[in-house]
Amino acid sequence: MSGRPDQLHFADSGEAADLAAFLGRLLHYDRAAAVRLQAGGGALAVFGRPPSFEVLAVRTARLAAPVAVPLDLTVSAGELLESVEEASALAAVPAPVTGPAWAGVLPPRGGWKQVPGLPGPEAIGEAVAASVAEFRARDEALPPQHRTRSERDRIGREIWSRTLGDTELPLRAVHAAQSLGFLRPVRSTVPPAPAPATAPGAPDPVALLASGSWLRLRTPYGSVAMRRPGGAGGLGALQVRPL
Repeated sequence: MSGRPDQLHFADSGEAADLAAFLGRLLHYDRAAAVRLQAGGGALAVFGRPPSFEVLAVRTARLAAPVAVPLDLTVSAGELLESVEEASALAAVPAPVTGPAWAGVLPPRGGWKQVPGLPGPEAIGEAVAASVAEFRARDEALPPQHRTRSERDRIGREIWSRTLGDTELPLRAVHAAQSLGFLRPVRSTVPPAPAPATAPGAPDPVALLASGSWLRLRTPYGSVAMRRPGGAGGLGALQVRPL
């Protein structure tokens, strides 16, 4: 891509560290993971798709200054992680790679509206913990002759396809958000900021949004997005901005 930046300069070392943590989690699930980068203005958005969760994960990072040329390309998550220098808050932009199919089908740019029915953060965590415990219990209860990958996958699909609270959001999306660090502070040494909802007119810190055929679970630390069951349309690029 002609004129694209060779380096990304983050607003501070914490932004670089949080991005590195996100990339590390993606690579835990897929050592050959690719990510799509979009940078515009003073923010970078990184899109990834951890296998088995069937969602798109989105992590944003503040940049020290607006990029001179908009950036939009797919790169190796491993190469990007290796290039992150947390102390200097820098990362080299790797060479582009041929992107997987999901990288060309991102959530809508706008039109997101909050939908009701999402439980509070504590109840969300309890729902995921209960589902994990149920899976383990049912897996351990399988007789040896039935302890196969297909049977475990069937149990997993049954549990993680259930919806959360009074919403359409499958539990697998919430499990993905928790596994990627989006439902707890990524920087454990830094106390979490006060919930934005405490300020008049501020958005809820954890919210479920919908736009067209897409759902998005937004948290202060990242988002997961997915198509509604049976949905179609509403394709485009998610707006690049801090969450």
